[in-house]
Amino acid sequence: MPRTPAFEDLLALVEDRSAALLDCVARSPDLDIRVPSCPDWSLRDLVEHLTEVQRFWAAAVAAGPSEKPPAPVDDTSPTDLLERSAAATRELVAALRAAGPGAGCWAWWGGSDVPMTSGAVARHQVQEAAVHAFDAQLATGTPHPVPGVVALDGIAEFIGISHGTAGPWPHEPARIGLHAAEGDSWVLDLTASGSRVLDGRPETATGLHGPASDLLLTLHGRLSADSLRIQGDRAVLENLLSWPHLD
Repeated sequence: MPRTPAFEDLLALVEDRSAALLDCVARSPDLDIRVPSCPDWSLRDLVEHLTEVQRFWAAAVAAGPSEKPPAPVDDTSPTDLLERSAAATRELVAALRAAGPGAGCWAWWGGSDVPMTSGAVARHQVQEAAVHAFDAQLATGTPHPVPGVVALDGIAEFIGISHGTAGPWPHEPARIGLHAAEGDSWVLDLTASGSRVLDGRPETATGLHGPASDLLLTLHGRLSADSLRIQGDRAVLENLLSWPHLD
């Protein structure tokens, strides 16, 4: 399986994917067009969401270890939509860099095996920005694949956090392979104990095959399973893609 990028590389990727989103929005003549992958949102809403998320996590990291999320802070950032979002990205990256990768902080994934640290926040925020950059590109008719290094780590990150906080697998036990065209694979053992990745890449009768970007975006509900090569029981795979329920 791929290795998670180094901490400084994660910070650079937060900046890169956030800039990709803003660049896409800046080129759109209409900020009120709907985002197909987030149908309740416009492009404007998408930028506001990323801004709020990044400011929240900057505050969480700066606050250090806590049993509660940070309280809302007064917004003194620029009034321009894109400038405000760019300022939030700078605030997040500065907070992460000041804390370093091992510093503890509040995080909503405390029930998983993923540590509640600024390093894990950085990793998660790469995915937040990357998936929403794709959302913006999709809305403007210019979708691009998620960069390979982001997508490969994103699949592992999704399994660790989203599966790790989902609780018991609510269906018959299953073993499913996720196979990236880049050569990396994850074999999931799904039981009443939840989801775990099996070592050794054992053979499976059921799996999804495709580029890492397509696998990641399918897990996040941005693409359908039809974007991938389906192996085995489609119903079992549909169960996987509808679990856990994503907000």
